[in-house]
Amino acid sequence: MILSYINSLGAFTLHLCNVIGRFTLFFLQALKTSVSSKLKVSKTFAQMNRIGVESLNIVVLTGLFTGMVLALQTYIGFQRVGGEQLIGAIVALGIIRELGPVLTGLMVTGRAGSAITAEIGTMIITEQVDALRTLRINIFQYLVVPRIIASTFILPFLTVFSMIFGIIGGYIVCVHVLELSPEDYETSIRNYVEMNDIRGGLIKAAFFGLILSTIGTYKGMHTHGGARGVGIATTQSVVAGSILILIANYFLTKMLEHL
Repeated sequence: MILSYINSLGAFTLHLCNVIGRFTLFFLQALKTSVSSKLKVSKTFAQMNRIGVESLNIVVLTGLFTGMVLALQTYIGFQRVGGEQLIGAIVALGIIRELGPVLTGLMVTGRAGSAITAEIGTMIITEQVDALRTLRINIFQYLVVPRIIASTFILPFLTVFSMIFGIIGGYIVCVHVLELSPEDYETSIRNYVEMNDIRGGLIKAAFFGLILSTIGTYKGMHTHGGARGVGIATTQSVVAGSILILIANYFLTKMLEHL
């Protein structure tokens, strides 16, 4: 019984090390390709449109209603201690520092990260990638690097919209639903929100874009098993990307706090 548990633990550890090693080599190869070969600019802009512009509506709605519910919940708590005048600062800091970047990363992972995996995975199982290799096309330069760079660059812009509409959502609830003073809401934001808060949120968003695109391309390039394999790889991409974003959020918060 004990030996079976030890064997299972050893097999899991070896599998985990193998996965981490393959992913690390994949990321290093993508990084090497990005600095040693010419960037496919047209493909990068096309991916920015697919990942960023086409995700804008979802991000705006997410930010708007997150700000609204955050303002409502903050009011419920602050009403008990007489701190209603600080609701604006709490909403703005919560959206800018945490909820904006994290929810944007999660929503784009579900929408665009899954699409990246499904597209590349379909190309793998239909042997389109093999055809590209036959034509001596650099697969990383053609498929992987444009998606990673586009996602890393465009996600901070999406996060800016999430921040803006989150603060607007909080304002709508505070002023038009709870009938609080709009001056208190705006003044608390001016007094307590600093540029470093915004900068930290945008840095997080860039890292989240890097994570979701790298996971998406990695899972797509390692797809096998036909149509069923594409579905499995897509699901694994969304789950792994979301978990890594949440884990990275903690370590990025600690790092930015020290800086």
